[in-house]
Amino acid sequence: MAIDFFAIAPEIALTVTALIVLAADLALRGEAKQLVNPVAALGTIVAIGFTVALWGQDRTTFGEMFVVNDFAVVFKLLFLGSLLAILGISWRFFAEGRYFQGEYYFLLLTSFIGMLLMPSSRDLLLLFIALETVSIPAFVMAGLRKRDLYSSEAALKFFLIGVLSVALMLFGMSMVYGFTGTTALEGIALAIGDDATTTPLLLASVMLIIVGFAFKISAVPFHFWAPDTYAGAPIPVAAMLAVASKAAGFAGLMAITFIAFEPLADVWAPVLGVLAILTMTIGNLVAMQQRDLIRLLAYSSVAQAGYMLIPFGLARSGATEVNEAAVQAVVFYLVAYAVMNIGAFGVAVAVNRRTGLRSIADFAGLGQKSPLMALAMTVFLLSLGGAPPTVGLWAKFAIIEAALVEVSVFGIVLMVFLAINSVIAFFYYLRIVKTMWMDTAREGLPVLQPGFQLSLVVLVLMAGTLLLGVLPGLVTDYSSLSGILAAN
Repeated sequence: MAIDFFAIAPEIALTVTALIVLAADLALRGEAKQLVNPVAALGTIVAIGFTVALWGQDRTTFGEMFVVNDFAVVFKLLFLGSLLAILGISWRFFAEGRYFQGEYYFLLLTSFIGMLLMPSSRDLLLLFIALETVSIPAFVMAGLRKRDLYSSEAALKFFLIGVLSVALMLFGMSMVYGFTGTTALEGIALAIGDDATTTPLLLASVMLIIVGFAFKISAVPFHFWAPDTYAGAPIPVAAMLAVASKAAGFAGLMAITFIAFEPLADVWAPVLGVLAILTMTIGNLVAMQQRDLIRLLAYSSVAQAGYMLIPFGLARSGATEVNEAAVQAVVFYLVAYAVMNIGAFGVAVAVNRRTGLRSIADFAGLGQKSPLMALAMTVFLLSLGGAPPTVGLWAKFAIIEAALVEVSVFGIVLMVFLAINSVIAFFYYLRIVKTMWMDTAREGLPVLQPGFQLSLVVLVLMAGTLLLGVLPGLVTDYSSLSGILAAN
């Protein structure tokens, strides 16, 4: 079997970078270990170059298990851009915290290798390998604060729930293979489409696989690990879990649902629609009660996952136009979510470096002490709520646009819950804005010194949030991705 090495060039570049980082960490001593961060960033930039070169191409390798098309390339660029941003907010945080820097950067790069594999996977086995490559390093990174019992508890909870979800997903995959006789996503779709009678056991198998991905995207009721894990993990790791890892889960979920199980869309779409309602509603209601910023962002990310599940609830078997609009809405929302949410975590890192705490009260007076950081956080929070002129508004509009392709009663119900939850979310987002600009800071706090790398990342992401809010076509013109559906 011939291997198309150019098709997997981004994954190879990131793998080589991870090995170089590991070797460099063994060779460097003391403060010189910080150099592994720019090495990782350089390797990421090389991977981005290879990914851009793949734009507009259709390639397959590994017996058509691995596909490169515009859908995959957009996700790879999203992951690599997120990786660059996370590296930027990690530099001083890990250097000053005396964390295990080499191990962290090696694990981070390894996890992102799995993310790059996810959107290109067209086989259940490769999807599973990609998912576990994302998850296993994340289990370790969540517990890097080894002397913190809270961090160890969070990592253990993450690991146990993750193992349970993987077991359920593997059980479902094995039964799907038993029914269809193949692990190829297209082959599964053909086998299901040719079978005039769909047995309840096959439907149960499909739901078990979806449960595994529901854990990954922290959808209710599989979200319980997220708040504790985000709060116990180092903040850059929480940002990775909230954004990049969640995006990888959605990439896999789209491949499973819109390719392999597209003939059963009339069965799983209502289930995911109800899951969307529960996820966004519970996420927002619990977020309103939080006083710790990281836990608030954790429940906010749960609610955001609910918004992104809405297009899945709109899917229809054989309705190509509806399904393509749903895929486009999810892709655009993921890009917007990555820009604004990593930025919010970046500001949280800056404040945490000053106080060592993460309470919302620690943001009091930030508008007077560091107006640029306060302005950036305000932009990110308003965008998460969906206020103009930010990209968050267009992300929600993309979901509404998908619902209008083929109006249905269930689609209208989903839009009503989207509107209600968007209003609820503004209550806790604006509470943080009010704290930053109107409350008085505590006496004796040190001066906020975010550092060059973190400040650059926050400013670039703030500019991106506003730019995409004014010119959403920069993403929507390239998110017209029928690539995931063309193979079906």
